[in-house]
Amino acid sequence: MLRASTSRWTVFIPLLAAITLAATWGRSLPGIGVVVVVAALAGAVLAAVQHAEVIAHRVGEPFGSLVLAVAVTVIEVGLIVTMMVSSGEKSAALARDTVFAAVMITCNGIFGLGLLVGAVRRRVAVFNAEGTGAALGTVATVSTLSLVLPTFTTSKPGPEFSPPQLAFAAAASLLLYALFVMVQTVRHRDDFLPVEESEGADERGDRPTVRATLLSLAMLTVALVAVVGLAKVVSPSIESAVASAGLPQSAVGVVIALLVLLPETLAAVRAARRDQVQISLNLALGSAMASIGLTIPAIAVATIWLDGPLVLGLGATQMVLLALTVVVGVFTVVPGRATLLQGGVHVALFLAFVFLAASP
Repeated sequence: MLRASTSRWTVFIPLLAAITLAATWGRSLPGIGVVVVVAALAGAVLAAVQHAEVIAHRVGEPFGSLVLAVAVTVIEVGLIVTMMVSSGEKSAALARDTVFAAVMITCNGIFGLGLLVGAVRRRVAVFNAEGTGAALGTVATVSTLSLVLPTFTTSKPGPEFSPPQLAFAAAASLLLYALFVMVQTVRHRDDFLPVEESEGADERGDRPTVRATLLSLAMLTVALVAVVGLAKVVSPSIESAVASAGLPQSAVGVVIALLVLLPETLAAVRAARRDQVQISLNLALGSAMASIGLTIPAIAVATIWLDGPLVLGLGATQMVLLALTVVVGVFTVVPGRATLLQGGVHVALFLAFVFLAASP
């Protein structure tokens, strides 16, 4: 059962993380400083999950999953734009790397973990094939329009869109995301609700009060700002570590995406442990869709004042991973039930992505 009220630590930790962010923003950190920032970031992640669950219990599904996915993505967009402004031409592929990493983490890592946890508990993880299939199809479409087509278009040299092409991809991504949200929350809401509610999981009499919900909404915002801001603070250390290890620059986007998506990962695993696999999959695919549907339009607008190229097209290895993710995802979703095998396959794809990002 979700908790109906907030604990003191869930209020204290986000505020402490915000203070840490204010104290370290724009500064070069020593080793102990990096440790403190990472500890504050981890605490903010845990607090964000707690507050997201309070909100979800008040508003019900699938609105609860939508709140967390959109909140994280909006702040993630701000992080990407901030890093692009501060890094100049070095960040030409940052948006592509971060968005693609988010898609692979959500559609394989979080998706697979949700299935694994659900299958361990009930032998078979059961979910709505209609809603999950619609989400997967939308993710595949916006991913192809925004990340695959730039590699093959000819109006501009290199894996880049021309301004009209970028405007079309941005508008299409935003409209498809808005259409999906409308379908998910209004017209076909039942397709995104858990097939089997765990015992006592939806007792409306135990819902949080309006005051507790508003407090959780405020603290969730503070926690997510702290998570993404602290990820930005430690990004120079991440870049230095990546360079020292001889890893490609694209690994930076992967690490940042992993940090930013920690709240959704924990929330998805906790939902699966409550036998609510559908909520876990809503979080995974909803986060992937929001990442593309909101990031690409924001980057398209930002190019008005940003100098330098904007590389969006994926390489051959990345496109193979994306295609394999979509194909395997279709076979996983169609039956509406999955075993440990399907979950393991998605986790293996996620690990392959991480390995190839470090060793292309």
